[in-house]
Amino acid sequence: MSSRQITIAVDAMGGENSPLKVLKGTEIFLKNNDKTEIIFFGDKNLINSLINKNKIILKNYNILHTTDDVKDSDKANTIIRSRKNSSMFKGIEYAKINKNSAFVSAGNTAAIMILSRLQYGMIAGIDRPAICSLIPSINNYSLMLDLGANVHVNANNLFQFALMGYCYFSLINKNKSPTIGILNIGTENNKGLEFLQEADEIITKSFLKNNYIGFIEPNNITSGICDIIISDGYTGNIMLKSAEGISKYITTNLKSIFMKSLINKLAYKILEKDLIKFKDQVNPDIYNGALLIGLNGISVKSHGNANEFAFSCALNKCYEFISNNLNDKIISSIKNYD
Repeated sequence: MSSRQITIAVDAMGGENSPLKVLKGTEIFLKNNDKTEIIFFGDKNLINSLINKNKIILKNYNILHTTDDVKDSDKANTIIRSRKNSSMFKGIEYAKINKNSAFVSAGNTAAIMILSRLQYGMIAGIDRPAICSLIPSINNYSLMLDLGANVHVNANNLFQFALMGYCYFSLINKNKSPTIGILNIGTENNKGLEFLQEADEIITKSFLKNNYIGFIEPNNITSGICDIIISDGYTGNIMLKSAEGISKYITTNLKSIFMKSLINKLAYKILEKDLIKFKDQVNPDIYNGALLIGLNGISVKSHGNANEFAFSCALNKCYEFISNNLNDKIISSIKNYD
């Protein structure tokens, strides 16, 4: 636990069912982190009305009124030129100028990336930010990036993602030299698009060569053979959402199977502890909250359709990023490998 005053700037208006799910998620988060200061950015009257109507208990918070919201349909030019009074713009602006602060939003992914990059700026030597998150694996977890920030990338971008992933993983797991792989349709050197093969060649010739295992196929992302999985944002986002859908399908159907008969219900009682542990391992809600890595500041992206518990998990991750000085350590690590 950090003794510093930590502040999280929260976009109250972004994502589905906001601001209600944001407020309820913050209530869950503050039960164990009541010293954290929360600054909501959004429609003050609406936020206050929902807090009172739903009897939401919040401590140590403030509301800064904004008059605009970023829309899912907004193009880049609109986001940059016409959304300066939005909850997203103002929230990032606040996190930028206030020490020990960071920003969380379930809003438009492209807008978060554009506005975060515009206001924070990039780490020296990094061209593009990447959405980076932990995913479950046999070895507890792996790190995957990019999960949706960049549809189009080149080989150098993928090398930079590998470098940032290596620095990040080395901070959260100091006892392991992580393995790195590039997500591809096959493991053979001649498989996949040209930029993937070029990235493979660049990493093979870099200081990361001893950690690099080559291409990894999608069916092996949870196998534990790779600690850091590198991808372009388009492929990574499809992979992530597909995995989440399959996870929900399995857990939902398991529940219905165990409710079918008395014998099945008894079997559930016998296996209950193991089943709860399994559900927690594959539950996408607990992994909600991805870091936009590569920025000179901390922005955390929550899923747009996250429920209140999942949003509280995003806030938890944001708190950990700030309290562990994660971004400063990543910047320092990248400088060491320049």
